[in-house]
Amino acid sequence: MGLAWQQGPLSTRAVGHFLVEQPLPEQMLFAEPLRRRMRVRFGGEWVADSEDVVLLHEPGRYPVAYFPVADVREGLLVAENRTTTHRELGPTEWFTVEAGDQKAPRAAWRYPGLPGHADVLRDRVAFAWRAMDAFYEEDERIVGHAADPYHRIDIRQTSRHLVVRDGDRVVAESRRPVVLYESGFAPRWYVPREDVDLTALTPAEGQTFCPYKGLAGYYDIGSGKRAAWGYPEAWPEVERVSGFVSFEPDVVDVTLDGRKLALEPGQTVTPHGVDRGLDPDELKAGVAPAPTGGN
Repeated sequence: MGLAWQQGPLSTRAVGHFLVEQPLPEQMLFAEPLRRRMRVRFGGEWVADSEDVVLLHEPGRYPVAYFPVADVREGLLVAENRTTTHRELGPTEWFTVEAGDQKAPRAAWRYPGLPGHADVLRDRVAFAWRAMDAFYEEDERIVGHAADPYHRIDIRQTSRHLVVRDGDRVVAESRRPVVLYESGFAPRWYVPREDVDLTALTPAEGQTFCPYKGLAGYYDIGSGKRAAWGYPEAWPEVERVSGFVSFEPDVVDVTLDGRKLALEPGQTVTPHGVDRGLDPDELKAGVAPAPTGGN
């Protein structure tokens, strides 16, 4: 999922490998300019607004945006009597963020003693994603985590023959599925609802949230729990799968042109990081438009 997460090239579970003579370090960090305007909202105020954000990719974590201290409103960061140590970046100073009538402890951090090779992060501060009210790129709210520019989704139409069975029952059969290719994941096949026996699907409790696709709902099929899922209102970028249904090949039998599919390893999404948690609560709270006004 992107550069350093899931099975990306800098993750610890990379599906590919670098063609170099000497082995690379076990863990590599990568920092780059975001080249997008990013803003942070907290306590009814803009607490940061910058076109000079640096994005840090760290294995096993979602990208983290680092703002120049000069682009953070003065007086909002209150130093805490607490320091931790990052294995590669050294001492970590933590701050409480105070804005309006709100306080968020351990909500921001920076590295005061960076090694020379990580100087790009000097005099920069990061904000805990879930501790803030919202993050924006320009006037559009970004939910989940900072967007990974290396995360890509392509959707392709196909005429291949896809059949889903629960025992002897045909749950779905289609010659017009679409295949969704997503960075770090094996292909996923989505079927139009018209080609699905909807009476075989029982809505399951719980939803999950993907920052790149939207809010997903799940279905049980027979005794198979969460055997299928779909995005009723997928993000505009992946609107082609809105209302379609996809099936877990390790729960029900899925065949493609007569070949039985199997769930490939490394496809499970789990939350990572002290301030991460890809659950639907943030989305359900509403993605409101950015308030007007500057810092």
